[in-house]
Amino acid sequence: MRMFKTGSREDSNCAMNYPVIPLLLSGLFALVSAPACADEIRVAAASNFRAAADELAPRFEGLGGHQVVLVFGSTGKHYAQIVNGAPYDVFLAADSERPRRLEEAGVGITGTRFTYATGRLALWSSDPRLVEAGGDVLQTGHFRHFAIANPALAPYGRAAKQALQTLGVWQAIEPKLVMGENVAQAFQFVGSGNAQLGLVAWPQVLQFEKGSWWRIPTSAHEPIEQQALQLTDSSAATAFIDFLQSELAMDVIRSHGYGVADDR
Repeated sequence: MRMFKTGSREDSNCAMNYPVIPLLLSGLFALVSAPACADEIRVAAASNFRAAADELAPRFEGLGGHQVVLVFGSTGKHYAQIVNGAPYDVFLAADSERPRRLEEAGVGITGTRFTYATGRLALWSSDPRLVEAGGDVLQTGHFRHFAIANPALAPYGRAAKQALQTLGVWQAIEPKLVMGENVAQAFQFVGSGNAQLGLVAWPQVLQFEKGSWWRIPTSAHEPIEQQALQLTDSSAATAFIDFLQSELAMDVIRSHGYGVADDR
């Protein structure tokens, strides 16, 4: 675990300006100075991490004064954008593969990649009576449509396909599939009733707290290691990466249903 640093910059791009304002007060002048530098960073974040990121960003801003712009989407699309030069400072992926590829290709800061969260899948329905312990509904097939994230774009979609294959129901369910661009869209399909059932991220179900669900055994799919990578050499980005590894940030991440590296 790295200790959180406020990330003050010492280079010429972030010099501290001190405007002097003379104030006449009881015949004396006072000097008032104020810092004029607070950086803004753009963070490409996995869609499943929205609730946690929305809580983490203002906490980080309150500590260091930097501003965070969160851009949510599928990890596959974010990866393609970054490869093509999109101006992101930090990548919060839903897998470990794409941050690793970027680091190996020299896109990003070497040595900054780490697992910020570990994910879980859940079988979920907005119908409180549909899903029972053990996920027996997968075998009965009493549903018209089944939602997952696109396995080609979203790590949670890839894990969902693996889980359905491990459980021996992929071939039966495949004709009923509706695929979201990311796991957030798959969640929306189930929540709206357009799909009666789906495999989504456990933290999404935990936040919604409605319907019925079954947590998929982690042995049914490859581990979902969500890794971060710092993309630009700015002190604000460095401070954000450090913050994500602080006890404060890890407590927030745990509270949203994820595991963290220290839990192993």
